[in-house]
Amino acid sequence: MDKSAFEERKTISAPMHAPLRHDSAHKHVAGSADYIDDMPEPEGTLHAALGMSDRAHAEILSMDLSAVRTAPGVVWVMTGVDVPGHNDISPTGRHDEPVLAEGRVEFHGQPVFAVIATTREAARRAARLAKFEYRDLPHFTDVTDTLANGAALVTDPLTLSRGDATAALAASPRRIAGEMRVGGQDHFYLEGHIALAIPGEDDEVTVWSSTQHPSEVQHMVGHALGVPSNAVTVQVRRMGGGFGGKETQSNQFAAIAAIAAKKLKRAVKFRPDRDEDMTATGKRHDFLVTYEAGFDDEGRIRAVSANYAARCGFSSDLSGPVTDRALFHADNAYFFPDVKLTSQPLKTHTVSNTAFRGFGGPQGMVGGERIIEEIAYALGRDPLEIRKANFYGDKGSDRVLTPYHQPVEDNITARIVEELERSSDYQARRSAILDFNAKSRVIRKGIALTPVKFGISFTATWYNQAGALVHVYQDGSIHLNHGGTEMGQGLFTKVAQVLADAFQVDVASVKITATTTAKVPNTSATAASSGSDLNGMAAYDAARQIKERLVAFAAEKWAVAPDEIAFVPHHVRIGETLVPFPDFIKQAYMARVQLSAAGFYKTPKIHWDRAKGMGSPFYYFAYGAAVSEVSIDTLTGEYQVDRVDILHDVGRSLNPAIDKGQVEGAFVQGMGWLTTEELWWDDKGRLRTHAPSTYKIPLASDRPKIFNVRLAEWSENAEPTIGRSKAVGEPPFMLAISVLEALSMAVASVAGYRHCPKLDAPATPERVLMAVERLRGM
Repeated sequence: MDKSAFEERKTISAPMHAPLRHDSAHKHVAGSADYIDDMPEPEGTLHAALGMSDRAHAEILSMDLSAVRTAPGVVWVMTGVDVPGHNDISPTGRHDEPVLAEGRVEFHGQPVFAVIATTREAARRAARLAKFEYRDLPHFTDVTDTLANGAALVTDPLTLSRGDATAALAASPRRIAGEMRVGGQDHFYLEGHIALAIPGEDDEVTVWSSTQHPSEVQHMVGHALGVPSNAVTVQVRRMGGGFGGKETQSNQFAAIAAIAAKKLKRAVKFRPDRDEDMTATGKRHDFLVTYEAGFDDEGRIRAVSANYAARCGFSSDLSGPVTDRALFHADNAYFFPDVKLTSQPLKTHTVSNTAFRGFGGPQGMVGGERIIEEIAYALGRDPLEIRKANFYGDKGSDRVLTPYHQPVEDNITARIVEELERSSDYQARRSAILDFNAKSRVIRKGIALTPVKFGISFTATWYNQAGALVHVYQDGSIHLNHGGTEMGQGLFTKVAQVLADAFQVDVASVKITATTTAKVPNTSATAASSGSDLNGMAAYDAARQIKERLVAFAAEKWAVAPDEIAFVPHHVRIGETLVPFPDFIKQAYMARVQLSAAGFYKTPKIHWDRAKGMGSPFYYFAYGAAVSEVSIDTLTGEYQVDRVDILHDVGRSLNPAIDKGQVEGAFVQGMGWLTTEELWWDDKGRLRTHAPSTYKIPLASDRPKIFNVRLAEWSENAEPTIGRSKAVGEPPFMLAISVLEALSMAVASVAGYRHCPKLDAPATPERVLMAVERLRGM
């Protein structure tokens, strides 16, 4: 190829760090993206539905399923005794979560049997015909009930301690103490749970599952069927949202579909109704946080003691690591000189709560911010002043050690906050709001600036690994498969950009294929904000192996030194020769060079000793800050978010367009958690907010009227992550704490800012109104 032709092709489309659109964005908009329910069903496909308990806690004395079995279209009715392997899908190995309950039910809506019928409608209708006889047992649906009746735990608690919190509290010039309720949240993904199981020969089965953790579904299906994992293939092309709710909760639907498919030798699809999905699957943990803090006249914290009691549900699920992470983030961006933090993962007779974006971190952080807020009101100061006074110090100072004894070595909180305070004109706006509130009788405003420091890595160290499979075909096209799953967050696009950049080809040359356990084994869940970090590095490692072979081939064939060989846009430069990439690959194939590689990556430097409560569980921290301005109606409690300014740290962004979208979406979802999304159980243990009619997620009209989002373009990860980027999935979720804090300021204005409103979350209009009335009476 002549030099002029090369000059025309001197760049590639969408390398790393380019703002490329999501690879399926146009399909999402057009409705042409294929999800499991869009796939053509195999001939004779059957459909499953759940038979659910109508008691919160009871012994099953008898179960009459005769009417169910004889209902039109019913092919089989499955109960716990029909599970051929182990009737257990507990992800932590505690054997406390059955596929189908036997003998006893422990929450209202717990699956007791499954109906397999010719149509979904027939299965659902038949499931309602069962007759049960129960002996009711005492049930406790709230943490306060459990605490008053023995405080049973579903897993071991954690204590984080540094220094002597008790002595430091006693010696503090000032002290505060209180408690806060932090609510849960339903995942409310657009695509609910679904599984399609197709039986194979011998003991084999293939399961298409809407899951964030294909390897766990593989393991659980094999466990329930009584077959080894190599007999089970799990595939995922994309999910219509996950948010943590499809990390463990997919297991039940996949296991039931697979058992029925093997029993009946026909494909079985299981797509529960939205009400059933919301009733039978876990949610974000809600917490009761009790705290005590000591501080000085300048607002500097001397000591903190806090307990985080969580409603975990009837089984352990992921409650241990969730409540652990709540403690890991109770400090947020603040240094606590002497500290003791404890968790109480409490058993309740409700559905087992599970992973949700932030994984306990948001709840821990809200509790920490309440302490900052209370100190500010006690001293009559702007909470931002108290926040700044308590930030972690820079590397090398004596204010860098976390409650779990990991030093914060990459701290950019102060820079982020100062830059946002200036760019958002925070001080002038706060002054104007104080003037407005002094004159307005009905509408009151509030403004708050809150930071985020969020640790990145699975705290279960062994999950911090990933694999990828890369093939380069003779024509120069590239096939990519890795263990991460795509749920709309753009992971596939980012990893494709990594490969395109490595080989210096257009991203269109990289084919992204469905995640499958048949290609990349023993994968970790796409969770903990680690998808790009882990899978991007694994793909990069696979590309490295192939490139090393290609360099060795070229050095021998062209008789040049390896350092004279470089991959440049669409070509390979070998000495003074430019060879088009497809031609070079064809020659390598003819020379029998292996053009396929399995890449692998494990996160370095991390370790954690849970028994001691010490270690370095996080590879690095991601930072951010948000300023939120709100208006409330003091007569009704209604409110709106007027303006939000965000500055968020994603390191050197792999894809600024996708990352910015993640920040925006996370903020709105976090805003919903802290304002309108309320879970409510009645006195019979029934979840009453189990449909869009009663459970209120934010609408497009609820978004901030002015929404300014910027990435900290100057940031670069100090650790050698892929492209020096940082995780973006979870950290921006907690930026929405600024909305809760702004609502608090608006409420406090009715009493002249003399008292902390102590708003619980979610701060629904009802709670805001009650807080206004309470403060008016002070």
